[in-house]
Amino acid sequence: MFTTVCVLGGTGFVGKHLVARLVKQGYQIRVLTRHRERHRELLVLPTVEVIQADIYNPAELEHYFQGQAAVINLVGILNEKRDNGQGFHRAHVELTRQVIQACQRSKVSRLLQMSALHADASAGSSYYLRSKGEAEGLLRQAQGILTTCFRPSVIFGPGDGFFNRFATLLRFSPGIVPLACPNTRFAPVYVGDVVACFVSALNNASTYGQCYNLCGPQSYTLKQLLQYTAAQIGLYRWVIGLGRSSSWLLANVFQYMPFYRPLTRDNYRSLQIDSVCDQPFPAIFGLSPKSLDEIVPGYLQQNSSRQHYNTLRRSAGRDR
Repeated sequence: MFTTVCVLGGTGFVGKHLVARLVKQGYQIRVLTRHRERHRELLVLPTVEVIQADIYNPAELEHYFQGQAAVINLVGILNEKRDNGQGFHRAHVELTRQVIQACQRSKVSRLLQMSALHADASAGSSYYLRSKGEAEGLLRQAQGILTTCFRPSVIFGPGDGFFNRFATLLRFSPGIVPLACPNTRFAPVYVGDVVACFVSALNNASTYGQCYNLCGPQSYTLKQLLQYTAAQIGLYRWVIGLGRSSSWLLANVFQYMPFYRPLTRDNYRSLQIDSVCDQPFPAIFGLSPKSLDEIVPGYLQQNSSRQHYNTLRRSAGRDR
């Protein structure tokens, strides 16, 4: 039994849900993070040890992997500062190599990793997908480690960066929203289902050496998902789908924004392939993936009501 688990990326969206699920299952968790005091929601959880560490330092990885039976690597980025693949290579390939080596030196025999749907080292449409594919290749070659990886479509749930980001964009839009790559299809998968697969696989020998595609029960175009978000928060917006050339132009404009970049050139490349599965949800995990309608209205509408309340408070001078 693997009962002690070190989680990299445990302070992110998926990581918080996964750590909470592992705690409920009775695991002892060690979370490595750059800023320990920023994550008090994890500090109060029983059986969770939150440690401030540099995960890109091989010596620190080896030190903190000591005494752990398993490692889960959720670290990933969607954007990089320069459009040359180096940021993706560091976060996905180099870090995975260091994690594997630290596992081997620390005698950690179990490693689970988050990948991405359509990750492919040679044929991936973007630096992001190619780097995720390279990382998978390192897992397959790892000696003395029982590995499993997961390739999800876009992940949704409370606190996500997908529907919540769409909602923010829609609230601040002037009524017309230009949308790049509107016909790209996604099969959004619920974060609760994703973390359930991680926990189920941890001590399941049948998952060793496997990589699983994870998709929700339905697929949608990007435009349909934006319109769905607008409906859930009670807004009407005219969504204008852009063609290939206009989408590429928009990606180039956003590429150089200093703080917030909703679309980059590499995001555009990733959007050239549909993020959908060609097989049903893996039967080995024994669950039926939840639909958008079962989950999304609950948190989007709640957030919308809270924002409306805060707006009324500001207008009445109650937030001073």
